[in-house]
Amino acid sequence: MAGYQPWRHGNITRSQAEDLLSKAARDGSFLIRDSESIQGAYALCVLYQNCVYTYRILPNEDKKVSVQASEGVPIRFFSTLSELVEAYYSPNMGLVTHLQFSVQREEEVEEEPEPNNLPPQLPPRNFPANDVKESDSNTSEQACKSLSDTYLMRLQHMDMSTIPEEYQMAIQEYFRTSVCLDVEQMQNGNPNLPGLKKLIMMICKNLHSEISRILPALEVFQRVLDQQLSPGIGHFPKQVCVSADSCQSVSSRLEQLTKLLYSIEDKVKNHGLVGYDGGHPKSLIPIVIFEVKQESLGISTRMILKVDVESGKLYFKKSKDGPEDKYFVHNKILQLVKSQKMHAKLVIVVETEKEKIQRKEFVFDDTKKREGFCQLLQQMKNKHSEKPEPDMISVFLGTWNMGNAGPPNNISSWFQCKGQGKTLDDTADHIPHDIYVIGTQEDPLGEREWADTVKSVLRNVTNISFKQVAIHTLWNIRIMVLAKPEHENRISHVFSDSVKTGIANTLGNKGAVGVSFMFNGTSFGFVNSHLTSGSEKKLRRNQNYISILRFLNLGDKKLNPFDITHRFTHLFWLGDLNYRVEFQSTEAEYMVTKIKQQQYQELLNKDQLSMEKNDGKVFLHFDEEEITFAPTYRFERDTREKYAYTKAKATGTKYNLPSWCDRVLRKSYPLVHVACQAYGCTNDIMTSDHSPVFASFEVGVASQFVSKQDPDSAPQGGIQIMNCLATLLTKSKTKFFIEYHSSCLESKTVKTSEGENTENSDGSIKVLFSNQVKLTPIISDPEYLLDQHILICVKSTDCDESYGEGCVALRAAQFCYTEFQITLTHHGEKTGTLTGGIQLHTSEGKTTEKLYGESRKPHIQPTKHSLYLRKAFYFYYVLFYSLSRFHQKGSPENMICEILGDLQTFSTQLYKAL
Repeated sequence: MAGYQPWRHGNITRSQAEDLLSKAARDGSFLIRDSESIQGAYALCVLYQNCVYTYRILPNEDKKVSVQASEGVPIRFFSTLSELVEAYYSPNMGLVTHLQFSVQREEEVEEEPEPNNLPPQLPPRNFPANDVKESDSNTSEQACKSLSDTYLMRLQHMDMSTIPEEYQMAIQEYFRTSVCLDVEQMQNGNPNLPGLKKLIMMICKNLHSEISRILPALEVFQRVLDQQLSPGIGHFPKQVCVSADSCQSVSSRLEQLTKLLYSIEDKVKNHGLVGYDGGHPKSLIPIVIFEVKQESLGISTRMILKVDVESGKLYFKKSKDGPEDKYFVHNKILQLVKSQKMHAKLVIVVETEKEKIQRKEFVFDDTKKREGFCQLLQQMKNKHSEKPEPDMISVFLGTWNMGNAGPPNNISSWFQCKGQGKTLDDTADHIPHDIYVIGTQEDPLGEREWADTVKSVLRNVTNISFKQVAIHTLWNIRIMVLAKPEHENRISHVFSDSVKTGIANTLGNKGAVGVSFMFNGTSFGFVNSHLTSGSEKKLRRNQNYISILRFLNLGDKKLNPFDITHRFTHLFWLGDLNYRVEFQSTEAEYMVTKIKQQQYQELLNKDQLSMEKNDGKVFLHFDEEEITFAPTYRFERDTREKYAYTKAKATGTKYNLPSWCDRVLRKSYPLVHVACQAYGCTNDIMTSDHSPVFASFEVGVASQFVSKQDPDSAPQGGIQIMNCLATLLTKSKTKFFIEYHSSCLESKTVKTSEGENTENSDGSIKVLFSNQVKLTPIISDPEYLLDQHILICVKSTDCDESYGEGCVALRAAQFCYTEFQITLTHHGEKTGTLTGGIQLHTSEGKTTEKLYGESRKPHIQPTKHSLYLRKAFYFYYVLFYSLSRFHQKGSPENMICEILGDLQTFSTQLYKAL
């Protein structure tokens, strides 16, 4: 038993263990898996009378293992798991039944590497000098000479007529004598490359002195700009050393020079010195004009709406060249009401100088124009808002399998959401996103080279130098997060991690990289994954997904029971997911015809990801915007007109039918604001056999600040949860309790007492938790609490493992006691449901009106139906107030009280509906 251990199943999930034991269907069947709750511990799972009993196996300080026993039962220690299993084959050892039949583990089907997509070569291993044989030394010398000769031969074919002779000699000498020494230094772990450093210093000696001469002049110019920004404040940087001998290295000075030039460029733009054309400097976001129709008394007239984001004004004009009739400042624009019946129609609610409310109704040329107008007004309100913190940001997500080829010169269309699908209007070209998340696969570039490329493109598109939040790479899979400079202090708790899912789950040619952080009071998670390729490898892709869920370590480490789908307010998952369209290879031409006709629905009905998602096997509770763009794989390179769906291999022709391999999905906590603005792919980036995919989202964020109150005078708030009933899809024979987790609670984790189990006829277990639980928040301020969520975890008492997790929004209980029902999941699988009631008590305080949300969003109201509800509510409110006054004057008491009670109930229901 010391060798192969058939009962040892490693990192399988609890539900997988139960399925395996159920299939065995014999009392005494058992297996051992890794514990989900304690690292280094195990779980012994035993089947008896169609129920699974779980016992925790714990190691001690001497690495001996024992089955966790009840109080009073003597503990027996064993040197190995094999010894423990051997002992428990004997009856009367304290288990529900003795071990009899070991359940064999199921072997995973491993991914076969494709010949043209092998993982990158590992660097040569270093051995101690005394272990190197003479033959190895000779081989090394021959390799070095070959390397030197190769570079010298290449040099002979180069045109060096414009290079000074001394530089030509220096380069030749480097390849003749120094390149091998540098290679040897690298193999020994020394990255300094002394030979290359000496060559660069020699070539750049004139540049060094030129920098020393130019730098002081630029700094003087910068100080002048600083004085313009802050008159009277003489805060100057220290003098830069001019002496060539005592200054920094050339590379660091060049970096300093580059940063300084960017700084000067930004300052000049802020002062409006760039683009001066006869009176008015060009704004960062230019003035945009929209031609619309205005309906009045059944007569349609043309109007011009002019949006000036920089000045914060919206102009109404009768003609493009005519005078401005009137304008409204940003804080006088109260609402934008989007019509759901006519997608190009918009109602603008404004406040006049006399504090009267006016509704102006316009029809745009199309929906994209209307959305572009709304985005510009949103940008205007954000730019001129007096609030210290934003309550909504825009997030760009891009995924691109680069096909091991460098990018073309121009990739700006990707970041501007231009191409096929749901795209942004041209009027939004100059609106920068707050956060850019870029995921790449088969990326041949180094981290710094790719980061510099993306930052340069964004600088050209937006005129902003974005800050790098994080970058993380696993072989050729990479994720990078950039943010606006003003958000730098709002972003904290940055984590990154990776998971390998390649061959035997040890190679990183497939897998995932992730980044997480807090934006003020809102948590974000981003995952970029490259899953197993091949049309027939659907199940392996599902396994990849589960492995990433279980082992990608991001977010708050205190949330141990929860995987990444529960740890974040907003989780975005992007990448080359490699799910294919399940058509026969003989139907390839038919598919191409459908794509050319832009008839995608028949193909999407056979999309593996959609089918697996609908069956609850992957991406449970994730949302994806409707796909209205062509399949992004597999194109002939340098064209987007032809799909290369056949591939000649030694084993025969392989088919890669056109498929939507590259996707963006998201999962958010309940009752938070998130809206997709764009989802599509580019047409003009053709260096890879994949097209880059883009998506942009409008995302609500919570402030980390709360209103200032006297803690002694403010009433204490509280959260009450009661009448909880869990229905668990399990055969486990154990007792359960509930854990509540939230950063808004005084005690971050609150546990309940055991529930009462009842077995259902369908094999599930109902657990009633009759006790009322009171959770105490750290702050009772309503503006803070209504943005918070409670994470719920149902756990077993025997091994402290999770049997399902879910989330409840405190906003659901904003007005009164509210019943909730949530789906419980664990490691991406549905494990049951939980019902209960929640009551929220907050301190008195008026919540700040925000720019988003169903009832709080002043610029978007979803339907006309809610307008009628609102009018009805106001009507009944006035009637209720009048009857109250009438009652105070001594009217018939019974009748009035009855009417007041009915009206109050109806008003409350209307208010909740709104």
